[in-house]
Amino acid sequence: MAIRKIEHIGIAVNDLSTSNNLFEKLFGKASYKNEKVVSEGVETIFFELGESKIELLGALQEDSSIHKYLQKKGEGIHHIALEVDDINFETQRLKKEGFIFIYDKPRDGADNKLINFIHPKTAGGILIELCQEKK
Repeated sequence: MAIRKIEHIGIAVNDLSTSNNLFEKLFGKASYKNEKVVSEGVETIFFELGESKIELLGALQEDSSIHKYLQKKGEGIHHIALEVDDINFETQRLKKEGFIFIYDKPRDGADNKLINFIHPKTAGGILIELCQEKK
C-alpha cells in the first residue's frame, strides 16, 4: 500500500466560467470534465496535464466549505490530492502517525473517486486530499 502520485491540485475560484476560459487558454486545450458534487456543495472542472490534473472548484451554495474558503482566503490553491492504492488503509495508517482527518471515513468525491482530507493543522498548514479510484 502506498501513496502513488500527485493526482491533482485543487484551485478555488470565484467564477468557474471565467476560470475555465483562462485555464483553457493557458493549457491550450479544453477541460475534460465538469461535475457537481452536491454533498460537498461544490462544482468542479478538471484539466488533464500528463499524469496529473488541475481541478477548479466553485461553490454551489454559501454554506459550502469552498464558499467559506473563498470568503476567508480568496482564489488560489485549495488542496493537493494524492492518489493512493487503498484509501481505508492509508487513512488508518496516517491516523496512527498522528494526522487528523476531516471525515471519519472516506466518502464519494468528484471524478469517480473516494476521498478524505487531512486537516491542515496536522499537515504543515496544507489541506491534503487522499483519493482512490472507485472500483
